[in-house]
Amino acid sequence: MPPTPTLQRTEPEALAELQLEHGRALFGFLLGLTAGDAQRAEDLVQETLVRVWQHPEVLHTGHESMRPWLFTVARRLAIDARRARLSRPQEVDPDGLDQAPSTEDAVAGSVTAIDVRRAVGSLGPEHRDVLLQVYFRDRSVAEAAAELGIPAGTVKSRTYYALRALRKGLQGYGLGA
Repeated sequence: MPPTPTLQRTEPEALAELQLEHGRALFGFLLGLTAGDAQRAEDLVQETLVRVWQHPEVLHTGHESMRPWLFTVARRLAIDARRARLSRPQEVDPDGLDQAPSTEDAVAGSVTAIDVRRAVGSLGPEHRDVLLQVYFRDRSVAEAAAELGIPAGTVKSRTYYALRALRKGLQGYGLGA
């Protein structure tokens, strides 16, 4: 029976030195990728170091620094962890639902309302009037045309260009251009 090959692992001293040299930067990098979740970032730092421990050959590649390799591995681990979290339904304890915060963020809603008002205010009066009739007063194209004293085709055209201008003005809201 042939002897069982022994698995090669990174020496603890080399791993400790690597962690000392790059650990803080790696943690900061992962903190950004985890939206400030320090616990998740710490876990990913540890998982990255486990990869170094499992693959001692990476320490002998001749590169000046291990940082690019560590950051690449860490980024991939963060992406995999995020995908894993998103692929399964979130667990919810029914008892905690009464104390759960409101799903509507009042501050974000106020900021959005201010941004929309500014964007609508930046439109010309013809476009603003059409949006007011069609969207805010919930009138049909024919009703808006009668109210404004313009043809229905003009209402459609002005609505199209007004919405296009609003999309441009509200790009940060993921509406596209």
